[in-house]
Amino acid sequence: MAKPFGLAFNFVENRCSMFKKGISHFGTFFLAVLSLLPISVLYLLADTAYLLLYYVFQYRRQVVRENLLNSFPKKSLPQIIGIEKKYYRYLASLIFEVIKMSSISEKEIRKRFVFKNKEQVNEYLNKGQSVLVCSAHYGNWEWGTLGIGLNFSAHHYPIYKPLNNPIFDKWFRKIRSKFGNKLIPMRQTLRALQASKNTPSIFSFGNDQSPSVNELQHWQIFLNQPAYIQLGIEKIAKSTNRPIFYFKINIIKRGYYEVDCVPLCLNPAETEEFEITRLHTQFLEEMIKDNPPYWLWSHRRWKHKPKQTTVNIKAKNKAQMEELS
Repeated sequence: MAKPFGLAFNFVENRCSMFKKGISHFGTFFLAVLSLLPISVLYLLADTAYLLLYYVFQYRRQVVRENLLNSFPKKSLPQIIGIEKKYYRYLASLIFEVIKMSSISEKEIRKRFVFKNKEQVNEYLNKGQSVLVCSAHYGNWEWGTLGIGLNFSAHHYPIYKPLNNPIFDKWFRKIRSKFGNKLIPMRQTLRALQASKNTPSIFSFGNDQSPSVNELQHWQIFLNQPAYIQLGIEKIAKSTNRPIFYFKINIIKRGYYEVDCVPLCLNPAETEEFEITRLHTQFLEEMIKDNPPYWLWSHRRWKHKPKQTTVNIKAKNKAQMEELS
């Protein structure tokens, strides 16, 4: 009896797998077709998406609210709500800007994503030296990836975390790889560094996400809360002595951005332990404080809490959360 039951189970499992693959293929096809619409039309859809995300589905609203309350304890409740709504408006626009990547032209990216102060980066690259770029999930970091590929002659290796769905991951890799980008999964970073060591290159890192459980090594105060910080870029910089630049994204208006190429650390080998990590974390914190709505507040950035601290976030903000809900 066990064998027929096992065969039946495998049959159902295979059918479910085929169905999921079919849905995924249809999803990527739909997104590719949707991207062909003019961006002005996509922004109209984004306006509707904002209402759905914020008011109807309330997508991660409790996460966003808690993150904002903890990050800005001195702001009034109306100010917190104002930032929250602006964030969801921007998140909706960002979703459709990412979809547009499938069909966006080089001319359009150059017009909408302008790089400033590139001279010092190019100076290193022209001398045959490689550089590291630090960035964050702030503004449209996805268009930023495309922009780096267009604005610098060296090979660009964005470090990314693959998606769990292989079909969507393949589609995203394809649209992110436009204009010469060579995406590298996080676990293959060292191998790619070794393979490209004889040619000038740019390796770019988004260092603001929460590390995985087995990478919880170093924490510091970030936006008024203890947070574990990824150490990857510091370790690579110190071992290779590649200069680090922070690519600071500034939002000019809807769909238009400027990037300042800011030198963060030009001689990493001489820095103290965790100095580079403190530098890029503090740099991001100042960016967020200057213009809060454009960071990825719906990310569970503080889901891992250092054991050394006794901060009880839920208790601390219980009254405020109740008043806002």
